[in-house]
Amino acid sequence: MRFLMALLPVVLLMGCSSDPHIALNNQQTVIMESPVLTAGIIPSSPSISEVGGRKQASSVLSNSQPHAVTLHYRFYWYDKQGLDLLPIAEARTITVPANSELTISSLNGNLDAYRVRVYLYL
Repeated sequence: MRFLMALLPVVLLMGCSSDPHIALNNQQTVIMESPVLTAGIIPSSPSISEVGGRKQASSVLSNSQPHAVTLHYRFYWYDKQGLDLLPIAEARTITVPANSELTISSLNGNLDAYRVRVYLYL
């Protein structure tokens, strides 16, 4: 019993020593509602580049249907710890023509911008 009592503070302190961050799934860079896929839109994972000292995220939307599809999108930026970078950009609307591709993008001037996700919905 004494051994367990002596071990408790050590275990508690070990939990406090880890780096503070929010666990982000790096594989989940595109979040979309199921009707988007049903409508024929296939998005690429967003890529991040630097443009004029700012971060730019881009994603290609492919429309495999014989009709245009109008959808809404929003980019969410995160720092290295997985925290949201504010302000969050407003949602935008785009129409992807039939059987074609369009590139959507977002600029962020925050130098802490490290990861990005794009959210798509109809």
